Amino acid sequence: MAVTSKELRSSRAVQRGNTRVYQRVHITVYGLSLLLAAMLVYAVVGLVFDRAHVLYDDLRYGRPRTDQITAFVGHNESAGAPTHLIAMNLNRQVIIVEMPGSDPAKARTITGPYLFGASEDLTPVKLSLEDVDGDNVLDLLVDVRQEHIVYLNHEGTFRLPTPTEQARLLASHP
Repeated sequence: MAVTSKELRSSRAVQRGNTRVYQRVHITVYGLSLLLAAMLVYAVVGLVFDRAHVLYDDLRYGRPRTDQITAFVGHNESAGAPTHLIAMNLNRQVIIVEMPGSDPAKARTITGPYLFGASEDLTPVKLSLEDVDGDNVLDLLVDVRQEHIVYLNHEGTFRLPTPTEQARLLASHP
């Protein structure tokens, strides 16, 4: 019987060792499952927020992404009608249409930057007017992807600043 007793003890030790191994494997599998579930939740929440943002931009800017502003900027406004500016992201090309004095017969087009990257055709273009160079005339600011492009208002039209003007603007607006 002593032999039988020894065999029982060694089988119990093996059982204890197997139980510990199974517990470790179980904990590892459980942890990996939690990690995968967290990654899945993160991906789904990110997708939902991305779709909600696109829907919001669709409601606010439409397709193609369009923004507009009307103001007196000094361009053929003798009839008392303000100038109307429309900015569009037309297939990744930023285009600004200016109707001086709200007269569509005198419309001018300003070609802005071309947008590179995935889904850039859905990037909104925002317009604002501000006297950037201090000449008491409103200049055109175009905001695309949090980049500001300045078009100076000189001699009845909007144009990009020269390198000298750009250096002066950067020095006055750090």
